Amino acid sequence: MTDLIQTEQDGAILTIRLNRADKKNAITAAMYSAMADVLRGADSNTSIKVAIITGSGDSFTAGNDLKDFAENPPKDPTAPVFAFMDAMASFTKPVIAGVNGVAVGIGTTLLLHCDLAIAVPSAKFALPFVNLALVPEFASSLLLPRFVGVRKAQELLMSGEAFDAESALKFGLVGAVVPADQLATTLKTKAAMLAAKPPAALRETKALLRGDAAHIKAVIAAEAKVFSARLQSAELQEAVAAFFAKRPADFSKFS
Repeated sequence: MTDLIQTEQDGAILTIRLNRADKKNAITAAMYSAMADVLRGADSNTSIKVAIITGSGDSFTAGNDLKDFAENPPKDPTAPVFAFMDAMASFTKPVIAGVNGVAVGIGTTLLLHCDLAIAVPSAKFALPFVNLALVPEFASSLLLPRFVGVRKAQELLMSGEAFDAESALKFGLVGAVVPADQLATTLKTKAAMLAAKPPAALRETKALLRGDAAHIKAVIAAEAKVFSARLQSAELQEAVAAFFAKRPADFSKFS
């Protein structure tokens, strides 16, 4: 397992921490693989009742590491990013997100699959897929409208504009905003509360709230098919070139 993903079990609570603070916890293929393995193992481990996912430093995650992503594009359903999405969508136990800073791309769509989410006031959220000539992923085209409504989901996904923690709270993407120095304690308290509940009843409650898991996975697969095709597009090549050149992308020549 890559050391860029840290895990710690404290009693019935498992903490998964993205540990790449110098890169704002941008996620590589190896990190996705590691998290998928951890989630699958935790789901079958009867000693674990609750999982926490959080970041290190001042970031939750800046999303995909674009250099690694360009070198290792997800071409089929076995790709590490899709393995992680499947493991997360299949996870039967409660998951709490501790959004300790910037949450870009999958850093925001991940929250749609968590049962509780708590952010710090400085957290910034964005769904910039269209800006990178990509499309929504992780069933966000299905789940985001459930959280924020169709009109707001259209705005967020088609503009790619960032929003702050108070907006995320208003939208229902997080359930609370707490001072940064209280995040760890709040996560531990919430996790302990859930871990004390009847585990089978909690799993069934999660399943009922989530709804049709097969439909969610089907949407993940449908999005992934379009997403993978977009990776071959000239628009994406322009977006990536502009990112690394630190210049605005120019899509004026595309129709």
